[in-house]
Amino acid sequence: MDPKEVLTPEDVKELAPLYENVVLSLKQVYDPEIPVNVYDLGLVYELHINKEHEVFIKMTFTAPNCPMADEVIAEVQRSVENTPGVTKCEIELVWEPAWDSSLLSDEARVALGWDPEL
Repeated sequence: MDPKEVLTPEDVKELAPLYENVVLSLKQVYDPEIPVNVYDLGLVYELHINKEHEVFIKMTFTAPNCPMADEVIAEVQRSVENTPGVTKCEIELVWEPAWDSSLLSDEARVALGWDPEL
């Protein structure tokens, strides 16, 4: 799959509902140590969907030594591949840039009891 494939405006319009459904699928996968899903934690750095409905995800973890990394990646893959319309999912695990709390969504900040304005 080529994540750099150029999509036309029509392609983007057609793929928008699938993109939203993939995000909803990602929000069903939780970090085992933090009660927040991987999407709102900011662990997903890139999410691309091509014309063949293949999904490419570039993601990280809060720490390089996450003991549950393999299980979480497997759960992300399973969740995304079970999204109606998705034909394939590839995940690339990256460590650069390093994750930090600035990547948390407002929803994650509220779930963690942090001020969403910070």
